[in-house]
Amino acid sequence: MLFNIRELKWDKDVLKELNIPLSLLPEVKSSSGFFGSTVKIGKLPAGLPICGIAGDQQAALFGQACFEPGTMKNTYGTGAFMLLNLGKRFSLSRTGLITTLGCGLQGEPVYVLEGAIFIAGAAIQWLRDNLKLMVKSADSQNLAQSVRDNAGVYFVPALVGLGAPYWDQNCRGAVFGLTRGTTANHIVRAALEAICYQSRDVLEAMQKDSGLAIKDLRVDGGAAANDFLCQFQADILGIKVTRPRIIEITSLGAAYLAGLAVGYWKNAEQIKKCWQVDKVFRPILSRPDAEKLYAGWKRAVSRTLT
Repeated sequence: MLFNIRELKWDKDVLKELNIPLSLLPEVKSSSGFFGSTVKIGKLPAGLPICGIAGDQQAALFGQACFEPGTMKNTYGTGAFMLLNLGKRFSLSRTGLITTLGCGLQGEPVYVLEGAIFIAGAAIQWLRDNLKLMVKSADSQNLAQSVRDNAGVYFVPALVGLGAPYWDQNCRGAVFGLTRGTTANHIVRAALEAICYQSRDVLEAMQKDSGLAIKDLRVDGGAAANDFLCQFQADILGIKVTRPRIIEITSLGAAYLAGLAVGYWKNAEQIKKCWQVDKVFRPILSRPDAEKLYAGWKRAVSRTLT
């Protein structure tokens, strides 16, 4: 909050207001560069250069090789975090998203739109641990695929409120559409679908803010291993969803930044060649059916907002 992302330096007005001397703050450096060396601690040897520093979502964006404006990724973990590369164009969101910084081709700053979804994989964990609907989270894929559709069931996972683009901390989770025919598997399916609906909420907000036509979403994080989730995401968005071979890509992005700094990789083109596709999911659900499902989600969310 002390850093002015338009001017790319510490904000003197904010520092003055908070009575914080500029001399207390560290030098601002690129995410790819030399920061120091390790000291020997246990098995960690001394003298290893520390050359890559980035926030987890920024590292994931770089690890996904999203270097050009219009490229984007979504990380599915406990929550879900979608980032869109805007390039050098600063743009304040009008739809409840965050404008922040990411790493460009050489680790230099570029502008990014970010949308934070509070509950993604945590909804599956909740069904597993609290309701005992499955033994392990990976079981959710088979359980969801065991039923033909969601049977009209919608799960709004506002277990800690809703994040972007709603930002309602007081709303709470709810399940709608229960009938005597509803099974545990329908609820599991509805939870996975809810992750995808929330991601569409954010993606549509990003399209409105940026004016960019988004044709591809790159996915990562533990929940991205779920084929049902990825396929339904493609169906609801109406665009292809691309999963790389390495889905734990945050640490890989940090490694790329460090490798650039020491010359292990010469440029971003070499990093692009390292990024490899595991599977591409293309929409198979008809657009009318997808829009009908999404409309049901919007109705469900409207009933939980405070």
